[in-house]
Amino acid sequence: MRPLTDTMPKPLIPVAGKPLIEYHINALSQLGIKDIIINHAYLGEKIEQALGTGSAFGVAISYSAEGEALETGGGIFHALPLLGSEPFILINGDVWTDYPIENLLNLGSISQLAHLVLVDNPTHHPQGDFILKEDGILAHQGSQARLTFSGISLLRPDLFKDCTPGRFPLAPLLREGMDKGLVSGEHYRGIWSDVGTPERLGELDELLTSQT
Repeated sequence: MRPLTDTMPKPLIPVAGKPLIEYHINALSQLGIKDIIINHAYLGEKIEQALGTGSAFGVAISYSAEGEALETGGGIFHALPLLGSEPFILINGDVWTDYPIENLLNLGSISQLAHLVLVDNPTHHPQGDFILKEDGILAHQGSQARLTFSGISLLRPDLFKDCTPGRFPLAPLLREGMDKGLVSGEHYRGIWSDVGTPERLGELDELLTSQT
């Protein structure tokens, strides 16, 4: 995403006149979710400066500053003291979607370690990530067609119970949970974009601008 990200973290990149992360914050606020934790590393101070305490959005934002990037798994583990012991919603700050977050709220206290929202494979990731079986349980091995993990999920802190501080990805933990039949999922067919290139940013900006 350079040169945009030379001076701005991806969650603050504007789409249709609004930073990406604000779409998520507003959606959560409208559902009555008031406590939001944002973990950050690269140019994270700019995120804190832009969003502050969250009062402008009707929420309370806490920050988990990583110093050096810890990847998704390590970043979540680092933030666990702020997240508490109940299942929590995870949303990547560099995606845009019209997925109804209330679907995750309606799951309540899930018995699985994780519930993932999957989407159709985008052109830049045609191989997909995981297999959604008929019973709603996910697998990472098999010959069936795969779908792509959207970066939106409901996770239990127990997913990280054997982890130690440091940098590590989330995917291996999810695959271990799948081997035990403890990861469920759903296929969302609405709008979803991983804003990873200027071209995809431009396409999303054009789409959202045309809807206003």
